[in-house]
Amino acid sequence: MEAFWNWIRIHVVSWLAPPKTIEIIDIVQVLLIAYFVYHLILWVKNTRAYTLLKGILFIVAFVVVANVLNMDVIVWLLGNLSVAAITAVVIIFQPELRKVLEQMGHKNPLSSLFSLSRVSEVANMRFSDQTINELVRASFEMGEVKTGALIVVEREVRLEEYEKTGIPVDAILTGQLLINIFEHNTPLHDGAVIVRNNRVMAATCYLPLSDNMELNKKLGTRHRAGVGISEVSDSLTIIVSEETGNVSYAMEGELHTAVTPSELREQLHKIQKLYQMDYTRFRRKGRDKRENKSAQ
Repeated sequence: MEAFWNWIRIHVVSWLAPPKTIEIIDIVQVLLIAYFVYHLILWVKNTRAYTLLKGILFIVAFVVVANVLNMDVIVWLLGNLSVAAITAVVIIFQPELRKVLEQMGHKNPLSSLFSLSRVSEVANMRFSDQTINELVRASFEMGEVKTGALIVVEREVRLEEYEKTGIPVDAILTGQLLINIFEHNTPLHDGAVIVRNNRVMAATCYLPLSDNMELNKKLGTRHRAGVGISEVSDSLTIIVSEETGNVSYAMEGELHTAVTPSELREQLHKIQKLYQMDYTRFRRKGRDKRENKSAQ
C-alpha cells in the first residue's frame, strides 16, 4: 500500500502541482486544450468510438496498476507495443477520423483567402425562388400520399463522389419531375436525388449512413442516410417519410423532423441568401480591384 501512495505522490501530485508563475501563454494553452478536449468528447459521444474507448480506458488502467505493482515485464512489453497500438487505433478509428478531418476542412477559417478563385462557383451555386417553391411543393405533395423521398440540395461542398453512384439526370428541377422519380415501382425511386443549382443532377444515389447514437431508433435507413450526408458535407437533405408522410430536413448533422412548409421554405431561403451575399461580396472585391488597376 505504501508503494501505491508513493507512486501517486511522485507521478500525480507532482504533475498536478501548479507552476510557480503563470503567464498569458499558459492560459492560452489551457483554453486551447480545453476546446479540443471538449470537441473530442462530443465526437466520441456521437460515434461508435465510445464503445471502443471503454476498452482503451481498461488498458490504460491496467498499465497504471502494472506500474504501481512494479510488474516490470508487463510494463516493458506494453511500452514496446505502444507504437503498434497507436497504429492499430488509427486503423480502427479510420472512418471516424476521416469524418473529423472532413468536417475540419469544411470549416476552414482560411477559405476567405482563396475566395477569389471561387467567384464563378459561388455565382453558379445559387438557386432560384422557383426551385425553392418546387422543392417545397413536391416534398409535401409526396408526404400527403406517403411517398418516400430523399433529396440532397448541394451547397458549397461538391457531391460528385456520391453523384457517380447514381444515374445521371441533369434536368431542370420541377415538382412533377421529383414526384415522378420517387413514384412507387419506377426505376429511379430507390436512393437519393442530388440537386445542384436549379437542376436535378442524378437519381438513385447511395449516401453514407450516420453512426449517430442519439438518433431515434424508430428512424429508418432513409433518415440515417439524410443525416449521414449532412455530416460529411454542408448540404441540406429533405427527407419524406414513407411510413408517416412527415417531411424533415437534415443539415450539419442535425435532423429537424416533421417541419412545416413555411419552415422548410425559410431554411432554403437562408441558404439562398448566403449564396447571394457571397456572390455580391466577391463581385464587389473584383470590381474594386479592377478600379484600382485602372486608376494606376
